[in-house]
Amino acid sequence: MKLIIAFAAVVAVALALPLSPNYQINQPVVVKETPLDNIGIDGYQFGYELSNGQAHQESAQLVNVGHENESIAVRGSYTYVDPETNVRYTVNYIADENGFRPEGAHLPAV
Repeated sequence: MKLIIAFAAVVAVALALPLSPNYQINQPVVVKETPLDNIGIDGYQFGYELSNGQAHQESAQLVNVGHENESIAVRGSYTYVDPETNVRYTVNYIADENGFRPEGAHLPAV
């Protein structure tokens, strides 16, 4: 269920991105790679790479199994190319009991 929610969130973000005036609607995007390893009920791994430079890799592990504070710890990264400047950006992130913590060279340091 959490995998479905995470995937839906990624799709929602992708659909919410504004289109550049230079963006061509009929430009085909091909899936180049889709590594996937569902390691069972205690975690998961997935990823994809598209021909337009976008990529996403993510893995998660169940922590504190069987305790009241049981949660899932997620690590991942996503990459996209700005269509106006053709600059490639990568964001690495951790999402766990301490919240969502992104890092990237283009993001302000916290």
